Amino acid sequence: MSLAVILPEHGATELRTRWPDEPRLYERRPGELEANVSAAMLNDHITTGCLPAAELAAVKAPNPSLNPKAFMDDYGRTDAAKLQRLMEQGFTLRIGNLQRIIPYLAKLSKAIQYETGYSNYIHAFLTPGGQQGLRHHWDQQMAVIVQLAGVKRWHLWRPTVEAPMRTHNESFRVWKSGYIDNWESAGPDLSFDLKAGQSLLVPRGWVHNPHVPEGFGPSVHLTFAIRERTPIWLAEQLIASAIEDPELRRIVRPEELCGPALTRQLSAVRRVLIAYLERLDPKVLTETVREAALTDLEYVT
Repeated sequence: MSLAVILPEHGATELRTRWPDEPRLYERRPGELEANVSAAMLNDHITTGCLPAAELAAVKAPNPSLNPKAFMDDYGRTDAAKLQRLMEQGFTLRIGNLQRIIPYLAKLSKAIQYETGYSNYIHAFLTPGGQQGLRHHWDQQMAVIVQLAGVKRWHLWRPTVEAPMRTHNESFRVWKSGYIDNWESAGPDLSFDLKAGQSLLVPRGWVHNPHVPEGFGPSVHLTFAIRERTPIWLAEQLIASAIEDPELRRIVRPEELCGPALTRQLSAVRRVLIAYLERLDPKVLTETVREAALTDLEYVT
């Protein structure tokens, strides 16, 4: 149980060995995943209110997500009747972090991390026919989109920014007012009508505008967001034990946090840090860093 559950075997191999930087559409044979997670099952979670309100979002383009109180009762719990009314009004419901809610997906998420060394999370999107939830944006990690029911049309544009990650170059942080007009006037670089039984890779940074076309019924898909490890992550692992050096635990006085004194402090710490890194033996750290790759979750979404 791993990448081969959400991709055909050759797609899983390509992801493990090449990590494509352009979108890929794959045909996959419904099987283990659909036996454990289905559109009907997710709809049951909605109609019964068996979902934590903190993991829900309701959005209908071109507007931002609703205030969570729109689908909560007076006690802060999920109100199933309100959720159903929102869907009847054309809102997309996003169920976040299914790996915290559904045991099977918790196991699958861990298996993917064990196979890749990358942490991940799983969202579900339920969109009524002919409607749209999120509009144009890009993400900070690879997304594997698995269509469970209906059709979702994906308009894709090449990255506007280079290698976004975490809070660096997030779309809403560096957004420019003319982006959407420019993308729409030029037309998408790629377009896919994703159907049940297909998976789509959307590499980080690729702009996407997913929606259900007019005349099509409801769509349900899962997004497996897989956070790539990067050199900056390895650098963080290298300095993780630097706190053991007493020189790096000493007090920096308030008067040393401004002007020339701060410059001197930064220079001194840089010297200590360089000396610390030069003493490190990468071979000694290998097992520790590998364990971190398999266990660090980095849940930030």
